[in-house]
Amino acid sequence: MRPPTARLAAALALGAFALLAGCGGQGGLKSDGPAETAVGPVRLWPELPPASDPPADYGETDTERVPGITVRGADVRTVDPVAVVRAEVAADAGGDGMDERTARAVLACDTAPARCPVLSPYYRDLTGNGRDELIVGIRLPEQQVAVRVYLAERGGLTRVMSTVDQVISVELAGRDLIVRAASAGIPGYEYRTAWSWDRLQHSMLPARDEIVPVRPPSDAPRTAPPPTGGPATESPRAPSPRAEPAP
Repeated sequence: MRPPTARLAAALALGAFALLAGCGGQGGLKSDGPAETAVGPVRLWPELPPASDPPADYGETDTERVPGITVRGADVRTVDPVAVVRAEVAADAGGDGMDERTARAVLACDTAPARCPVLSPYYRDLTGNGRDELIVGIRLPEQQVAVRVYLAERGGLTRVMSTVDQVISVELAGRDLIVRAASAGIPGYEYRTAWSWDRLQHSMLPARDEIVPVRPPSDAPRTAPPPTGGPATESPRAPSPRAEPAP
């Protein structure tokens, strides 16, 4: 009889042979061919000196304290969004291309609510502080929409984002506010900007800005034509879609 150590060594050798034989059979490891060589970024025109003057300021980081607005318990739901925009207009802090007619309509929202350009507000924690921020939209002429975000702090409100564009839609994705806008110079494309909270600037910044193609209607799936040559049959009606709150 072989000693136990010899039997154990023989068993391990047979097991290793079986594993190696299995790798070469069906379902074993296979090579995908040689890997592509990684290509790093190449700097063009390295002799160019760095820019010394900053570009024009577009006001992405501009913030504004809303005058005369008190927020109870740092809860933005306790304030009236129309009163917030009206306070900015009265203090001439509206900016963002708000025309005089829209400003007058904002001031008259109480007496003429049907013509009030301030849209229904939305609430979302965009800064990650555990509290909701106030998101306000304002209709402007020529299909323009002003989108503003307000942060409750120090007993009042601070406007931490403001932009105006010919808006297609405004969406919330996590803590990002995504604005889709029409492109006048590139037909078939749209601008898509994701605004994100920046702790260092203490404001919402356009962190990602891209131009994306819009699928033309011809790419939409087509329904099959109704059958011909037989008795007419009525197809079952699909249930009416329920109205879902935006976004």
